[in-house]
Amino acid sequence: MKKSDLILGFSIGVIASCLGIYLFLTFVTEYSFLEGIRLLKAQGSFGKLITVGALLNIIAFFILLKLNKDLMARGVVLATIVITIITLFV
Repeated sequence: MKKSDLILGFSIGVIASCLGIYLFLTFVTEYSFLEGIRLLKAQGSFGKLITVGALLNIIAFFILLKLNKDLMARGVVLATIVITIITLFV
């Protein structure tokens, strides 16, 4: 087992989630990125924002499976699990 592939997959998962959050705040809401995060956190909807952002992880997961990069796909799943746990405590 190559740990570098797992770490790379984890990084892909975290970056995909951050990109999903950015795209959602930029194109769906009328707020800027930081203003949107502050507003949704104040409203108690920060967990929902992270959930919407994690939708890109599904796409990354299936692309990595299609390319036979199973360990990287596991890293994306691990990133999703870590993001979920963080969301529970934020």
